[in-house]
Amino acid sequence: MLQRKTPKDRIDGRRVRGADNRRRIVDALLALVQSGVVMPSADEVATEAGVGLRTVFRHFADMESLYREISERMTVEIMPIVQRPFSSNDWRKRLEELVERRSQVFERLLPFKVAGDAHRHGSPFLTTEQSAIVKTLREALRNAIGPKTIDDKLRFEALDLMLSFESWRRLRVDQGLSARDSRAVMLLGAEALASTSQGR
Repeated sequence: MLQRKTPKDRIDGRRVRGADNRRRIVDALLALVQSGVVMPSADEVATEAGVGLRTVFRHFADMESLYREISERMTVEIMPIVQRPFSSNDWRKRLEELVERRSQVFERLLPFKVAGDAHRHGSPFLTTEQSAIVKTLREALRNAIGPKTIDDKLRFEALDLMLSFESWRRLRVDQGLSARDSRAVMLLGAEALASTSQGR
């Protein structure tokens, strides 16, 4: 004999479906951006997710809240790489580690950062997120290099620019270099700047 579903069963079922739809919507946006769609519309997200447009807006009041969810996923993925302790005390080896980590992070973020930058002018969240990313990367750079370089303000700013996402995007997109060559260029420039400061 079949048991009738209780109100609690029905509520739990709706929650499960709701969570599944939310995951599918976020996965859809990730897939679209990863494939090169810089500014996917809510209609495109709904189609990719296999849900109705109303379902998209039921879970995300606007596209900004959807990008917030994407940002949270990316943060969980990349922060362990960014915050991993350095394995060496030698400044040159630490710089190599830093460049290697950034190449991994920047390559993963490239399509999402390009898409985010296209929206940033009208998005308080993405503007704040950009400032937080810059702050985190600058702090990681301070932890990697010696005090002489940190005390040399202009040299530190030059290093920060050399090792920025904007440099990675220029190398990968505008100059058409491979990820491997882009990493080598970053390291070459960073070592040249840091070596002068370290007197080596």
